[in-house]
Amino acid sequence: MKLFDVYPLYDIEPVRALGSTLWAADGTEYTDLYGGHAVISIGHSHPHYVARITEQLQKIGFYSNSVKIGIQEQLAEKLGQLSGYPDYDLFLVNSGAEANENALKLASFHTGRAKVLVFKQGFHGRTSLAVAATDNPSIVAPVNQTENIIFAPLNDLVAAEAAFFDHDFAAVMVEGMQGVAGVYVPSVDFLQGLRSLCTKHGTALILDEVQSGYGRSGKFFAHQLAGIKADIITIAKGMGNGFPIGGVLISPDFKAKHGLLGTTFGGNHLASAAGLAVLEVIELENLINHAATLGAAWIETLKQIPGVNEVRGHGLMLGVGLDRPAGPIRDALIHHHHVFTGSAADKNSIRLLPALNLAPELATDFAQALAAVLVA
Repeated sequence: MKLFDVYPLYDIEPVRALGSTLWAADGTEYTDLYGGHAVISIGHSHPHYVARITEQLQKIGFYSNSVKIGIQEQLAEKLGQLSGYPDYDLFLVNSGAEANENALKLASFHTGRAKVLVFKQGFHGRTSLAVAATDNPSIVAPVNQTENIIFAPLNDLVAAEAAFFDHDFAAVMVEGMQGVAGVYVPSVDFLQGLRSLCTKHGTALILDEVQSGYGRSGKFFAHQLAGIKADIITIAKGMGNGFPIGGVLISPDFKAKHGLLGTTFGGNHLASAAGLAVLEVIELENLINHAATLGAAWIETLKQIPGVNEVRGHGLMLGVGLDRPAGPIRDALIHHHHVFTGSAADKNSIRLLPALNLAPELATDFAQALAAVLVA
């Protein structure tokens, strides 16, 4: 048997990692500024994280959600405390796509409606309804297609308001920052306007913070930069620092009942231990403030590099827009400067999604490497 060939791969196999450094099988050392799609939030092999998971595995690694799992409650309490949503409920799942599926289902149950408003360039996952809400027809199979998803342009409040005249929406779902697109940011006015529209029409506002959450923006959630509250928030990626875990934060206005949602593996003992360890490190090492401070300085540095047209984003979630296709630049960075960066749907953009404890000198080294590649 061989692997199903769906990933274009670099001929590099990381076999060891620590902090923001990877070592390949051939011994080459790389700087990781992509974190495996924004997953590595507290650095590879953080000692507190390793100890938490090891300790949990030595006790019990898994049991189903048919019994009380105390570490889930610890995770929910700490997440509420750090996120600014202490009165919300938490439903634990395994991934961002699963979080978005359940968020949309919950909004539909709550409102009794079927239509959902989403935005162009958005990415919400590859499962059935999540992929239907994703603006990429090439990954939407015929079985996923539905008339219940309505698309509007990002940052066009007039178009969003017009959609409300034509449809009775169960939910509006928007990313805190559009990651896969190339880090495009919904404006403060746009998010505040969506909040007002949803409140007026009894529609659930879902913030997809799968990539942009967990301190990456310099706030716990990116939408908090706009001073709004969501009805439902979806999380994953940086939540587990590599261990699969996701979650749905749910307003107290939504009523739970047995059997409404369910999962076999979601929130298992090991996943919850990983999630709790991440929050503890974020708090103890003040990583959200670090992301805000380092990110602001990095943006200004990157903007000065010839060949960089713009730098989008906040904190340590950045889209670097170039004056040329980004593919050859990323190749040169990885092969000649040994730096991992991310691609984007915007073919002229590089994504930077490093660990929140990235050392400032590594940010400086990258700026120098990018400048050298762009003039080569």
